Amino acid sequence: MTSAPRHAHIGALDGLRGLAVTAVLLFHAGHLDGGFLGVDLFFVLSGFLITGLLLKDLGRHDHRIHLLAFWERRARRLLPALTVMVAATLLLAWAFAAPNLLRFALQDAPWVAVQSVNWHYIGEQIGYWNASGTRLFAHLWSIGVEWQFYLAWPLVVALAGRGRGGQWRVALVALAGALVSLLLMIKMGTAVDTTRAYEGTDTRAFSLLLGATAATAPVRNAVARLSRTTVDVLGALVLCALAASWLLTAGEEAPGLFQGGMFAHSLGSAALIVLLAHRPDGRVGRIVGSAVPRWLGELSYSLYLWHWPVYLLLPRPVAGLDNWGWTFAAVGLSLLGAVISKVAVEDPVRLRSRWATGRRGWAALTVAGVLAAGLWAAIPRPEPGAGTVDVSRLDHA
Repeated sequence: MTSAPRHAHIGALDGLRGLAVTAVLLFHAGHLDGGFLGVDLFFVLSGFLITGLLLKDLGRHDHRIHLLAFWERRARRLLPALTVMVAATLLLAWAFAAPNLLRFALQDAPWVAVQSVNWHYIGEQIGYWNASGTRLFAHLWSIGVEWQFYLAWPLVVALAGRGRGGQWRVALVALAGALVSLLLMIKMGTAVDTTRAYEGTDTRAFSLLLGATAATAPVRNAVARLSRTTVDVLGALVLCALAASWLLTAGEEAPGLFQGGMFAHSLGSAALIVLLAHRPDGRVGRIVGSAVPRWLGELSYSLYLWHWPVYLLLPRPVAGLDNWGWTFAAVGLSLLGAVISKVAVEDPVRLRSRWATGRRGWAALTVAGVLAAGLWAAIPRPEPGAGTVDVSRLDHA
């Protein structure tokens, strides 16, 4: 069997997104200690898909990456849903949240707007593992990391990928960068508070760069030489290994997590992704790309955006619901928010509805940004210490 078309939409990769977001939701609800590793899978997928798009640009007749067009596509895909979520969360926090939750949200929102909230938390020494329960936008550190990658990596690919042997150079640069990133994580992961190692763009870049490596021709061609049976067996083994890591990793204090454990998880994720991209119709591909995981994967971005504010704003327990009952209620509300976001915001922009194209689209984005900024400025700031948040029953990641 030949390799799947290099840039065709692959349902199995949507399924992987669905599994990753499910792991994160369960982790944040306190039911899956290793579920935070789903973020690594998101990173690897992003590195793989984005690098594939960039290499496709280089393969066109003019052999150049159209950077402005690339960044515009990323902005159209990600910013509208993010803007709506932030504005809605501020309104909900103003109406229902404890004062400290609202105060911190107003402090963090400008950093979210410039896609650097991860460095804001690092600079302010806000411990991710013990303080995120007070931060409605704590989960957006990973969106910041991805955006920073989207800004820098296309420039690297544009330089390294030109000319003969360009894909080899891109692969070598990505792999070298991943190893440097690993060394930085090992060094910084020995601190008592591992927030710097966990949220830093430099320390987390190896996940994105391993995904980028997997998207290059040398890796894809090596996988293409494997037999169908070998691809199926390797895919099943790697999928089981990743599932075991989510089940067995005991939170952020798991031995070796910052000394190569997350790197190994990302390496396994990259291997699974390139195997599924080569043979999406194999047994593993059909399982991972089945209806429910794929549907969740299509909702994964908005679901990730909405779930954490819902978790913090929904009282626990609520209406007699506790533990799994509360989890089902919170996940249900998160799904509702994600579906509305996808139907009303993401799809019209992505599919270029009339109001979202050309000057209308830029005007709509400008108006949304101005309204969000105006809302942020208009909400009264609670005084420090005006209220507290009980986070004893929330797990964080």
